[in-house]
Amino acid sequence: MTYPLINPVALDLGFLQIHWYGLMYVFGFLGGYALTLLRIRQGRFPLTKEQMSDFLGWIALGVILGGRVGYMVFYQPDRLLEDPLSLVYVWEGGMAFHGGLLGVVALTWLYARKVGIRPLELGDALAPMIPIGLGLGRVGNFIGGELWGRTTDVPWAMVFPGGGPEPRHPSQLYQFLLEGVLLFILLWWFSSGSRRRGQVTGLFLVGYGVCRFVVEFVREPDAHLGFIWMNWMTMGQLLTVPMILVGLWLLVIYRESDRARVS
Repeated sequence: MTYPLINPVALDLGFLQIHWYGLMYVFGFLGGYALTLLRIRQGRFPLTKEQMSDFLGWIALGVILGGRVGYMVFYQPDRLLEDPLSLVYVWEGGMAFHGGLLGVVALTWLYARKVGIRPLELGDALAPMIPIGLGLGRVGNFIGGELWGRTTDVPWAMVFPGGGPEPRHPSQLYQFLLEGVLLFILLWWFSSGSRRRGQVTGLFLVGYGVCRFVVEFVREPDAHLGFIWMNWMTMGQLLTVPMILVGLWLLVIYRESDRARVS
């Protein structure tokens, strides 16, 4: 298949360039916020509309700070040690989902304590919205021609401008379908019923972890890292293992003393 050449710059104002990748984050936040307002009106979200508007800024901060710190710690630790100021070189690009997730988890815990609700209650309510941003982020990766897959001869393989002459898996689209569309449908359905507190969060962690682990088998490893164990495991796969384990614990084992449920 022919890779569609789309200008990664959505809007060029001369003094400012707005990239599709950045816009996808904005669209993800807006989409998640709209669905959150829907559940608030239905009485199915633990925050008020005003509190959610405030919390949105906390989420954005967690994504940006956590994503940048996670990228430098997980993927470029040597450079971080040599040049600690590289942590703030955000114009060079470089964000890690796992770092962003940790940032969101930390600020979700803090905000929940601030407004007097249980952190897992807020986490369960927020989890179904996350795949919207994940899926749109992968669309941004595809438009930018980055994070492509390994070489292959499948009929839908594409030649990416920066990936050499060989056809490759469009792994960004695989992730869009799995981490975005499929995971959103699963979590939206699962969270629509009565669940034990922590189970929706657990399903998100397991669902994302499994989807990411599987796609990594056809996604090109980071050039400066390669395979990090036994010539097959990538950093992305390694980072999903604790996610899956924690998710299984929340989904299957974890119990609260009052067996409180979310609806």
